[in-house]
Amino acid sequence: MADVIIIGAGPAGLSAAIYVQRAGKTAQVLEAMTYGGQIVNTPEVENYPGIKNISGFDFATALYDQAVSLGAEVIFDAVDRIEKVEASEESADVPLWRVVTASGAGYEAKAVILATGAKNRKLGLDREEELTGKGVSYCATCDGAFFKGKPVAVNGGGNTALEDAMFLSNYCSKVYVIHRREGFRGEPHILDALKAKENVEFVLNATVTRLITASEDGAREKLSGVEVKDKITGESRELAVEGLFVAIGQEPANQSFENVVPLDPHGYIAAGEDCDTGTPGIFTAGDCRTKAVRQLTTAASDGAIAALAACNYIG
Repeated sequence: MADVIIIGAGPAGLSAAIYVQRAGKTAQVLEAMTYGGQIVNTPEVENYPGIKNISGFDFATALYDQAVSLGAEVIFDAVDRIEKVEASEESADVPLWRVVTASGAGYEAKAVILATGAKNRKLGLDREEELTGKGVSYCATCDGAFFKGKPVAVNGGGNTALEDAMFLSNYCSKVYVIHRREGFRGEPHILDALKAKENVEFVLNATVTRLITASEDGAREKLSGVEVKDKITGESRELAVEGLFVAIGQEPANQSFENVVPLDPHGYIAAGEDCDTGTPGIFTAGDCRTKAVRQLTTAASDGAIAALAACNYIG
């Protein structure tokens, strides 16, 4: 039995495993897919302090190797549910939690850290997955600098989309803001600031219907444009862009834990910067919790905070 079970082997979960092991406790990490989370799909990471440039895969692999070298056990199995174990003489001081997986296996620990992350909502277009990292992105602050001096588009109508467009307008030659409605859900002052930008053009009442590609050096294909359809007139047009930033929200996968931790109306685990869920022995870290900024640095920070809180809880 491990001291701490960590659900999720992304940057937050693996950072938590590192801190648990270094604190003299034992960690088991349960992961449904592969280690690394969303960052493994990012070709280049240039905004992590102390690392000038690294691929997302190499970054994730380094985290995984570090956690395993310190003694963390990583088990690839999807988690089905969490159950509280009835108190016994062995667990009288700190109650145990049992994590049951899809395969039917059960793992017990004194503390659990939920680090399940969140997935970006996709547009559902043909070749969208294939072109991720080749012009299609879901993080302007991560990838915007790669499009300096180039035309790009942002798809979305909330604060994230407007903030992304504002950020990109400082780097890119042209920024198209594509939104399926006439009005925006984002804050008016950001919208007003965008309207004052000469290199920003709004494409409203429109949806992206097709991704257009071109070959680079006769081999590698990358995004060269998007087709958008006007919802009112039915007419389509092509926008010549080298980047498409999709900002239509994220989807956390926390439904399996709603019986043990509180969720906000959007499905995120309701926990503050202390990463404490309010349920004794259960902590959270990374993109799956309520937070304003979701970046590699904040995921790693959450992992450290949750791990130390769990270790202090165990005693």
